[in-house]
Amino acid sequence: MAAPATAPPPPSDLRRIVAASLVGTTVEWYDFFLYGSAAALVFNKLFFPDSDPLVGTLLSFLTYAVGFAARPVGALVFGHYGDRLGRKKLLVLSLLMMGGATFAIGLLPTHATIGSAAPVLLTVLRLVQGFALGGEWGGAVLLVSEHGDAERRGFWASWPQTGAPAGQLLATGVLSALTALMSDSAFGAWGWRIPFLLSGVLVILGLWIRLSVDESPVFKAALAQAEQRKAADAQAEKMPLVAVLRHHWRDVLIAMGARMAENISYYVITAFILVYATTSAELSKQTALNAVLIASAVHFAVIPLWGALSDRVGRRPVYLVGAIGVALWMFPFFALIDTSSFGSLLLAVTVGLIFHGAMYAPQAAFFAEMFATRMRYSGASIGAQFSSVAAGAPAPLIATALLADFGSSTPISLYVIAAALVTVLAIVCAKETRSRDLADIEPDAGRQGADAATPPVDARSV
Repeated sequence: MAAPATAPPPPSDLRRIVAASLVGTTVEWYDFFLYGSAAALVFNKLFFPDSDPLVGTLLSFLTYAVGFAARPVGALVFGHYGDRLGRKKLLVLSLLMMGGATFAIGLLPTHATIGSAAPVLLTVLRLVQGFALGGEWGGAVLLVSEHGDAERRGFWASWPQTGAPAGQLLATGVLSALTALMSDSAFGAWGWRIPFLLSGVLVILGLWIRLSVDESPVFKAALAQAEQRKAADAQAEKMPLVAVLRHHWRDVLIAMGARMAENISYYVITAFILVYATTSAELSKQTALNAVLIASAVHFAVIPLWGALSDRVGRRPVYLVGAIGVALWMFPFFALIDTSSFGSLLLAVTVGLIFHGAMYAPQAAFFAEMFATRMRYSGASIGAQFSSVAAGAPAPLIATALLADFGSSTPISLYVIAAALVTVLAIVCAKETRSRDLADIEPDAGRQGADAATPPVDARSV
């Protein structure tokens, strides 16, 4: 029998669900980006003081990359239990873990106090951050995607995606305000701790909103059907990870490829830029932070617009605009920064983030529409987070190393362009998913990959 269609919730309920996902993802990304900004600005001096300044920055970004290494583990663990127990419970846990680790960083003694134990503890807390974020993204976007209807899913599901620029905006804004109000010595001595400690307040707010929403109706219906099938044939349900790799391996590869340009370009534009602008372009730390701050506000505004456009023309065309746009923009991007003008820097970062938004906005609905309900958390999380190890994790590290070795931005531009080519190839190989009913996606043992996500006539949800 076909699964009964799930009616979308009233607009007021849907907005509350979107708000719960958005606040949570904003807090999580605030914590994650705050570390990235601090790694570029102060951690090289506080935790790696015996190194050459550029080497210290490389070591600082290495601890930054460690957080990405933990994200696939978080994706596996949270995806497994999220597909078994529900999205909401795991989202609450991820928020507590991320907020607790960030707050602890704000209390962490530096190298001057406890020596080499300081960077070790910093790395451990970064691992906890990465583990939590690896489980956060999939649950947040699925909670919205599975509550909404197909006609506007791209728009509504893009709102949790705005948590990334909102978190970036919040993290950069706090750092920018502190560096403007405090001397460099005061900021380096204790001021950098303030934004990390503020995370505790944000977590309380996020929990209050997140605990007020209900579980996805699509998931509850799929869980009930799975229990009925289990009772009928007495067969244990396959682990979500096993089911994903069996039925959706092609979709996982497509999602990983789609993330390459999106992930790499973002961290080059927002994290590495703080290094490049203050060294090669000889701009002040405050100038670079202000440019990222303003550009992040524009990024926040355009993501829902790109998401709405994907509802009209499809996920693939919008995604391709972003990937090709980022590739074409890289050489002008660095050329504008090299002018050492704030206006040119702002234009470079803003246009780069607008193109990034074209990839990031439809991503939530696109990935959700690829996988069956009882393996959707695992599938979307694995596809998104495993690619982060090869993409976002080493991006600032590779860009900094290329700058140190070649003294030029050209290799960095070619690096981003190569990632964009991988993404374009992945999207060309993907099938359009717009208008799919999430309750009707079921893998079929005789079909694999993207074809398996296309529902047969009598499909029922998994």
